[in-house]
Amino acid sequence: MQPPLPDTPRTPVDARNPDMSEIVGSHDLLLVTLDTLRHDVAAELAAAGRIPHLARHLPGGVWEKRHAPGSFTYASHQAIFAGFLPTPAGQGPHPRLFAARFAGSESTASGTFVFDTPDLLSGLAGVGYRTVCIGGVGFFNKQAPLGSVLPGMFQESHWEPEFGVASPTSFEAQVARAEEVVAGLPEEQRLFLFVNVSALHQPNWFHRSGATREAGDSRDTHAAALEYVDAHIGRLFAAASSRRRCFAIVCSDHGTAYGDDGYTGHRLGHESVWTVPYAHFFLEPGAIAP
Repeated sequence: MQPPLPDTPRTPVDARNPDMSEIVGSHDLLLVTLDTLRHDVAAELAAAGRIPHLARHLPGGVWEKRHAPGSFTYASHQAIFAGFLPTPAGQGPHPRLFAARFAGSESTASGTFVFDTPDLLSGLAGVGYRTVCIGGVGFFNKQAPLGSVLPGMFQESHWEPEFGVASPTSFEAQVARAEEVVAGLPEEQRLFLFVNVSALHQPNWFHRSGATREAGDSRDTHAAALEYVDAHIGRLFAAASSRRRCFAIVCSDHGTAYGDDGYTGHRLGHESVWTVPYAHFFLEPGAIAP
C-alpha cells in the first residue's frame, strides 16, 4: 500500500536549500530539460533581459553554472533519471535532490529524496506520483526501440512529430499537450511532469528572422530558439502549478558547439558541451500565464 500524501510540507521549504524529503509528496514536480542549451548563451540572454519569463524565476535573475552528467541526450537523461542532475561547477561533494539508496554515496544528504528503485521515475511512482513524459528530440519519439527506452520509464508518455526538432512550433505544441495532461488529472493526484524541449536542438535556424536553411544553425539562431521558448514557458509554469505548489527544475542536459575551437555539435568533450545552465525554484499555485 502506498503511503498517504500530505497536503502541505511538515516544515517550511527553502528554494536555495530544498528538503526534498519534505517536498516529495506535498508538491507537484516539474522537470524541464532545454535540450542542447549552452550556459554562455543562456547567461547572456538573461543578463540582457531577452528571456524575461525564465529570468523572473532564476535566483537573482542568474542561471547557476553546472556540469552536465553526459555529453548527449541519451547518456545525460539516463543519469538525470537516476538522480544525477547537472553538478555544480565547483569542488564537491554536492548534496543531491534525488538519489537511489546506495551504500557509501557521498552526495546523499539529509534532505535528499532517497528511493529504493533503479530510477527516480519508479521511485516517485512508488509514493503515489503520476509520471508523465512529453518528449522532444529523437530519443523520445518511440519510433524505434532506442527511442522508446527513455519514455518507457514513465507511466505515461507523449510524442508527436509536432514536438520534434524539425517543427518551428514544437514548444507550443508540447505546452498544449502538458495543459491537457494536467487538466485531465484528478485534483488529488500528485504529478511528476517531464518536458524535453527540442526547440534549441539543431535545426534551429528557423527561429531567427532572416536566417536561411542554406546558412544553417549558429550561436545566434540557438539564442533565438531560447527566446522562442521563453515566450511560451509561462503557460507551462501556469499549468504545472495550477493545482498546488510546484517544485520546478529547469536545466540543460548538455550544450553544443558552433565552431568553438573547431568543434561543431555535441557528444564530445568541450566547455561548450559540458557547461550547462541550471535552476530550481517554486511555482506558486494560481499563476496566470503571460
